[in-house]
Amino acid sequence: MSGPVDHKMLRLSDTQRLAWLRLIRSENIGPATFFDLVNHTGSAERALEMLPELSKRGGKKSYRLCPVEDAEAELAAHGKRGARLVALGEADYPPHLRHIDSPPPLLSVKGSPILAHTKMLGIVGARNASLSGRKLAGMFARDLGAEDFVVISGLARGIDAAAHDAALPTGTVAVFAGGIDVLYPPEHNRLLAAIFDAGGAVISEMPLGWKPRGRDFPRRNRLISGCSSGSSSSKRPSRRAPCTQPATHWNRDREIFAVPGSPLDPRSEGANGLIRQGAMLVTSARDVLEGLSGRIEPVLPVQQRLLEEDRPRPSALSDPDDQLRQRVMSALGPTPIDLDELIRFVDGDTRSIHVILLELELAGRLERHRGNKISALM
Repeated sequence: MSGPVDHKMLRLSDTQRLAWLRLIRSENIGPATFFDLVNHTGSAERALEMLPELSKRGGKKSYRLCPVEDAEAELAAHGKRGARLVALGEADYPPHLRHIDSPPPLLSVKGSPILAHTKMLGIVGARNASLSGRKLAGMFARDLGAEDFVVISGLARGIDAAAHDAALPTGTVAVFAGGIDVLYPPEHNRLLAAIFDAGGAVISEMPLGWKPRGRDFPRRNRLISGCSSGSSSSKRPSRRAPCTQPATHWNRDREIFAVPGSPLDPRSEGANGLIRQGAMLVTSARDVLEGLSGRIEPVLPVQQRLLEEDRPRPSALSDPDDQLRQRVMSALGPTPIDLDELIRFVDGDTRSIHVILLELELAGRLERHRGNKISALM
């Protein structure tokens, strides 16, 4: 297999890892907010100190920080299960995942360091796939594995399970929609054990014990796409499966491949729709390799520079004046608008505008959307 990426890696101290975990588990904190806070304050520890005041300025009377005890318990539970929390920038964080918009700051990982390899490809498809569809998925997984690719999928019934099973000899990674200790579907316990026995791995961005909900599966699919050099799909359209939506719902720098199916089979609607939207039609692993030619980067630098020990301590976040805050709030509404467009329209200090948006988000009054868009929660 390809070796791990070779550039300066972040290594969190135990104190920093605890602070990162507390920050991402605190109220109204997602990956984008996490990065904004660390970039504005200089470290997760300083961000934690400022969260209550920032949320109060946004209009929230009380704010729930993740307690130290809860974070310590989660770290200990990972250790007992032979798992670990891997931070963005550390050596075994998936290299391609660094390049998506707002990658998860921390990943729950169990298994081998297989995630550090640069050649990974997602294979996903219908849960109720036909026998021929499963055979085809297995053929793709075996042939791509022979070309040094690690196959990543969602451990779902149908296509996902067939791809994992066929890729066991060459390497496979399962992405969970819930915690890595919550197997779904439960009947895949033998397949999961085989993945570990074969030197594979399991990852999730959700806390241990988290039972997957419908809204969590798009996040899982985002990880599959983000870890991949490209992705192959045969799924039917679904609001809960972004890999079956237009290509813009995938990570934009990923090539999307789709195996065509009969127009008389409703299970082929997803793949055929992707082809109409611009996905590359493929019928063999060789087609995928040709489509990826020139797109496999041996070294992938980290976009977010979060080497906290190298960062100067910034000045305290100032309290923006009321006039600027009013202009920002007046410009926001329930319809998503582009963040850069908002900044141009408001015409104020950019840093202060970002602080105001952080305040509103921490107070639960702002929602982020794909494509750098935001809206007010009314």
